[in-house]
Amino acid sequence: MAQPFVLPDFYMPYPARLNAHVETARVHTREWARGMGMLEGSGVWEESDLEAHDYALLCAYTHPDCDAEALSLVTDWYVWVFFFDDHFLEIFKRTQDREGGKAYLDRLPAFMPMDPSDPMPEPTNPVEAGLADLWRRTVPGMSPAWRARFTESTRNLLNESMWELSNINEGRISNPVEYIEMRRKVGGAPWSAGLVEYAAGAEVPDSVARSRQLRVLTDTFADAVHLRNDLFSYQREVEDEGELSNGVLVLETFLDCTTQEAAETVNDLLTSRLQQFENTALTEVPGLCLEKGLNPAECAAIAAYVKGLQDWQSGGQEWHMRSSRYMNKGAVGPQSPFSGVLGTSALDIRALFGRPAIARLRTLTHVPHQQVGPSLLPDFQLPFPLTLSPHHEDARDKSVAWAERMGLLGDIWDGPMLRGYDFALCSAGLDPDATPEELELSAQWLTWGTYGDDYYPMVFGRPRNLLGAKLCHDRLLTCMPVEEPSAAPALAVSPMERSLADLWVRTAGPMSIDARQQLRRSIETMLESWLWELHNQAQHRVPDPVDYLEMRRFTFGSDLTMLLSKLRHEGQLPAGLLRSGTVQALEYAAQDYACLINDLFSYQKEIEVEGEVHNAVLVVQTFFGCDYPSAVAIVDDLMNGRLRQIQHMKEHELPLLCEDFALDTTGRAALDAYVREIEDWLAGILNWHQKVARYRPQDVHSGAGTALLGGPTGLGTTAARVATLLAR
Repeated sequence: MAQPFVLPDFYMPYPARLNAHVETARVHTREWARGMGMLEGSGVWEESDLEAHDYALLCAYTHPDCDAEALSLVTDWYVWVFFFDDHFLEIFKRTQDREGGKAYLDRLPAFMPMDPSDPMPEPTNPVEAGLADLWRRTVPGMSPAWRARFTESTRNLLNESMWELSNINEGRISNPVEYIEMRRKVGGAPWSAGLVEYAAGAEVPDSVARSRQLRVLTDTFADAVHLRNDLFSYQREVEDEGELSNGVLVLETFLDCTTQEAAETVNDLLTSRLQQFENTALTEVPGLCLEKGLNPAECAAIAAYVKGLQDWQSGGQEWHMRSSRYMNKGAVGPQSPFSGVLGTSALDIRALFGRPAIARLRTLTHVPHQQVGPSLLPDFQLPFPLTLSPHHEDARDKSVAWAERMGLLGDIWDGPMLRGYDFALCSAGLDPDATPEELELSAQWLTWGTYGDDYYPMVFGRPRNLLGAKLCHDRLLTCMPVEEPSAAPALAVSPMERSLADLWVRTAGPMSIDARQQLRRSIETMLESWLWELHNQAQHRVPDPVDYLEMRRFTFGSDLTMLLSKLRHEGQLPAGLLRSGTVQALEYAAQDYACLINDLFSYQKEIEVEGEVHNAVLVVQTFFGCDYPSAVAIVDDLMNGRLRQIQHMKEHELPLLCEDFALDTTGRAALDAYVREIEDWLAGILNWHQKVARYRPQDVHSGAGTALLGGPTGLGTTAARVATLLAR
């Protein structure tokens, strides 16, 4: 069968190495698979299938330095996960048996008890038998924290197979952002990262395991692994198995382009994710180690983990080019100057230049303050009706007066400017049923958040004062005490601190301890995202597309405003439902739509006036190398894709969620109310952007920052302007 496209040239900056114990692992895993019932008689594999796929070779390439025992155990894990994927395909995907698939998946967590001494059920199939055996052999040598993380990633890998099954049932191809997010769970690369910790003897310290920096390393690793797999497996998955979850097919559909063009774009995204991994590892992880006070052994473990992830990338590439499981005709050939040297076919020195180098260069050479003219706006297709609170004007007056009392006016904002921004109008649309007091508080939260979002790049970004920003960040965290919210005002000094402390007391005071912790975590995440923006600004680096979209949800404050709505339903809905992948995906889709609204409206303000690098339209222009109107069209298509996803989930996935959690009439009404609040949230945000005096051409050259920029100018005067602000 002819290949549907020519494999692109892959970016791979590190050569693959082969573990010396590969043959030992082959012999061991063959007998292990037979003992678990995965070969003859399973209806899925014969021994010839296992030999042809050669998972021992995969593990020997991806874990080149571990001993024979560890390599054999890791190989068994991969045999198990690939057998599970094929078994689930044969038994449930091909027959489209959703009910049977759910029952099958619901049993598997019982074979991963946190305490290894706890009993397990009797296995009823090869997947259960294999998982039980692997769990007993692996977890005694790992900490409880690692077990918890590995269990979570394994459950994600298993349970999100239902998402793939549902999409096959409905004949639906996901949008690119939805696909990337779900592929991480279904594709299993975060699970692979956990095995890297085991095989490399490099367990990540629990104090930083869930930090943004380590999460970026894991996510970029996962995305690169999955996108590479999509390129090699397109023919088998799409043409043979009828799969719809393949990145090439997703982009082929989204961009309405040829399969070859989609494959090249997937490879560009793969390259971008690898380069994001490198940037994070080199420019952010060392600072994280210093900030958290990690000891030398902990720092060495993180370094070994990073190296282990790099080994996996190069080894995975090498294996894909050799395994009979994939489309790889001509993949191993004379294209590399190192051809014939074992383990170097993945390393083509030309891939360090050419297209990958040009892509990296584009991210670092954007010319700021280009004249772009008025922002181009598409015809927004948002179908949700707008309802406004009758208390809008009162909330606006009170929020402006509050900002004056807190000291937020006079530096980057003044009174008329804030009145024109009219954050109360946004609140009136976000929450049309709010009481006057609730609306006033909401408008003040939006005022504080937007002030901070304007303040950080002006005061800390332009002079590249990352240390000052970190000190400001740490001070703001002290203004949110969880145990005693009323103590916050005594800890506040600057206007930003005083205003945050005031909001914290009034918002967190009546909440439960758990709700306060959620609120603080949400605000802290937003503050950390502002530091991430400053880090990029200091490098003058246009972000990677995936990293940008995921961080934009936090820089925009959407998680914070949604949380305040979600906390209303505390006790009305099961906590597990509100944390479910379905509800999270619904929230992410809505958040992305809102963030992209803002990026479209603010393009002239940010690109022409402020010299920003954080705007989705600019990110798209940089990634695709296209012009402004083309980038707007792509962003609009993505927004419409996210909107269709919201409507799909409302019609198809939420009813299944109600069944899974056995919601009664009251629970279903509460969930419906939460979904309507999300729709109000979107309608209110679009209306606010269309009405306020912040993004119009006549506003952008006289907006935030004119007071700051009106001070002394020229070389060496930044400190004088910042000192004036800090003195206030």
